[in-house]
Amino acid sequence: MTISPSALAELRIQIDAIDSQMVELLAQRAKLTVQVGQYKSQVGLPIYVPEREAELIAKRRQQAQDRGVSPVLVEDLLRRIMRESYHTQNVNYLCTNPQIKKIVVVGGYGALGSIFVDMFKRSGYPVTVLGQQDWSNAAEIFEDAGLVLVAVPIKITESIIAKLNNLPADCVLVDITSTKQKPLAAMLNVHQGPVLGLHPMFGPDVSSLVKQVVVVCHGRDESKYEWLLQQIRIWGAMLQVVDAQEHDEAMVFIQAMRHFCSFVFGAHLASENPDLKQLLSLSSPIYRLELAMVGRLFAQDPALYADIIFDNQSSVSLLSKFNQQFLKALALVETNNKAEFIEQFLQVGSWFGDYSKQSLIDSKKLLLKADDDRTWSE
Repeated sequence: MTISPSALAELRIQIDAIDSQMVELLAQRAKLTVQVGQYKSQVGLPIYVPEREAELIAKRRQQAQDRGVSPVLVEDLLRRIMRESYHTQNVNYLCTNPQIKKIVVVGGYGALGSIFVDMFKRSGYPVTVLGQQDWSNAAEIFEDAGLVLVAVPIKITESIIAKLNNLPADCVLVDITSTKQKPLAAMLNVHQGPVLGLHPMFGPDVSSLVKQVVVVCHGRDESKYEWLLQQIRIWGAMLQVVDAQEHDEAMVFIQAMRHFCSFVFGAHLASENPDLKQLLSLSSPIYRLELAMVGRLFAQDPALYADIIFDNQSSVSLLSKFNQQFLKALALVETNNKAEFIEQFLQVGSWFGDYSKQSLIDSKKLLLKADDDRTWSE
């Protein structure tokens, strides 16, 4: 079928009209989701409800398939639209414990602490920030506090906790440090009331807590701080309960080792000094993403990552084992032992099991977005 220039122009006009309708529909949808957010705020429903999201996506995927439209395309669009909807709902929240007279955030002027200050205020709590310059008035600040949240750097967390020995008896004492055994033990030692250890698994650059993971390490008197856990759920976060020791052991793999590997990779690149712009221009989306994950490390606070890597007791042992594994793998390359490399490759793949296949699917979605965004400078 031959299409004339005039016919092509007409088709483009129709496409433009449909695109305009899509924008209008998105505007209408946004108005509705704002109202949904207002209702959730009134009754205390979580911003993020996994079952509702999964049901919605499944229905629209089926509809797309019935209409001859790519279900993958429709899911990608919906997820992006829903992410924006969560942000429009991220305004105010139901207060789960209106009896709280005061929440004190120690270190609330910091990047992560300020997020909790903001979220508590949006939930209607009276919040006071205690900064480094405020310790002369600490006794007055802590008076009538129903919750004290410690949000200071890892290296001074225990020394700050040691100062909290005169809190109200029913005050909930919480920390949000990325290590848990030592801070939790310090809080249990200094305060006889309710104690809770939290680890927000996100950085200060998040736009909301929707779908973010917050690790929970129970301390003492769980029933006394259940309101706080429910408040965090309402904010949209997902709670994962784990023992403090298990948490610290897992964080060596999740944080310390990954950050250390990124640091070494970045340090090696800097020492070899290749043309970074050329590396990016020659890279496919997967390699640009991997390089971006390394590069983003060096755009953040070095002291924070030094604390994460250095202050976990198990870091040195695990990183030493990792180094041994690296040297063994290097030896295979040096001796041109491809057969052994392939054998080990298959063994590792077997250990990952079905997660490998799921990772391939998930990474493809990320790569499509990376290619769309062109996360490198031309």
